[in-house]
Amino acid sequence: MPAAHRPGLRVSAALTIPESELSWRFSRSSGPGGQGVNTADSRVELVWDAANSGVLSSLQRERLLDRLSGRLVDGVLTIAASEHRAQLRNRDAARERLAALVADALRPPGPARRPTKPTRGAKERRLTAKKQRTDVKRLRRPPTD
Repeated sequence: MPAAHRPGLRVSAALTIPESELSWRFSRSSGPGGQGVNTADSRVELVWDAANSGVLSSLQRERLLDRLSGRLVDGVLTIAASEHRAQLRNRDAARERLAALVADALRPPGPARRPTKPTRGAKERRLTAKKQRTDVKRLRRPPTD
């Protein structure tokens, strides 16, 4: 896949990760294969160093490192794909997964939740249901003499 056809990985309209920041590793897949299952390196790992990326602003880098902290190892994000038999399809799957993951991590946070209180009717319904449940369980007990 020459870099001339793909100048970079487009994450959003404002962000494209250049091919020079992406690196690939290939290995044998453990899935379906056929005759070439033991010789074809169809499993793909896409590696991107998010902590040292030159395309991210400081706010984007901070948000990305914070939200993906569980998936990053020393600031490096690794995506593995082995669901297809062909290496090319696995490469495309890994690229799509990386773009979706980064786009989701860079999305701004939603509005803060406005705290509300339960209504009076909701409280009464809850307490009535609790009383009914108590009565049902009381009737199931063996009689005490």
